Amino acid sequence: MRVTLKTAGLIAPAMLLAASASASFAQGMGQPDPAAQPTAAEPAPEALQSSASAQAIAGPELNGNISARKGDQIEVLAADGTRTVVTVSDATKIRAKKGFLQGSAKLNEAALINGLPVSIKTLQAGGALMASEITFKNGDLKTANMIRTGTAQGFAEQSAATEALRARFGDIDKYNVKSTSNVYFDTGKSNLSPQAKAELCTAASQAETNENALLLVIGYTDSVGGDDYNQTLSEKRAARVTNYLQQVCHWKPYRMLTPTGMAKADPAADNSTPEGKAQNRRVAVNVLVSKAVDTGG
Repeated sequence: MRVTLKTAGLIAPAMLLAASASASFAQGMGQPDPAAQPTAAEPAPEALQSSASAQAIAGPELNGNISARKGDQIEVLAADGTRTVVTVSDATKIRAKKGFLQGSAKLNEAALINGLPVSIKTLQAGGALMASEITFKNGDLKTANMIRTGTAQGFAEQSAATEALRARFGDIDKYNVKSTSNVYFDTGKSNLSPQAKAELCTAASQAETNENALLLVIGYTDSVGGDDYNQTLSEKRAARVTNYLQQVCHWKPYRMLTPTGMAKADPAADNSTPEGKAQNRRVAVNVLVSKAVDTGG
């Protein structure tokens, strides 16, 4: 599908800037700068503007959490661990959904803070993506304003209540593990089964009964595949579980420690058998309580 840029005076220049800005953003986040690589002769700026002003292709719709910001660009972290950079311009529509049958409110890009779950409709031209519309839940914005999440850049605490809660917890060796729930995955996959989804919300509901509880999510793999592959896969599994706990089971992000992937380390069973490998393809959801406030032993 092709979308004609009727507001070419506003959108087309933004699309031109997006490609060069993407390289700058990637470099700022520690990624290789594509501009530093040998390239063929570039077309004249006039030719690029003429092409961009004519048409842009409707890009993918993105769903995930804002993990970083730099200038007019945001990075979106999807549930499967994929990171995508999108340019926000004056033409981008930014809306917060107030709730069922309550309409939506128009906002500016200042509302796009780290940790916020968003849905983004995009336009694509010249290899860059520009946001045409960004929507999110009003309740998620309020939560994101209160907390500090484990995003790529991090941001200061916005709530005295959150600050007070975090002050009560120290290093990991100062916690008691109250319970551990495991959810399991097919070989090479990070998607959650219906059973896993139900078990995650049950675990979150049980942990919620203790106001001092935090969750620590750790992803694992079996021994099939290389080290780099398994590390990435274990991180994707942990990210998928973390997002589901927060977005569907409504576990508050500020009550969750930064998730991690352990690849094939610390196996729960023998990797020499199919049954053992099945037990190792897991994510462990640990319920932790600081020893300083744990009265249950």
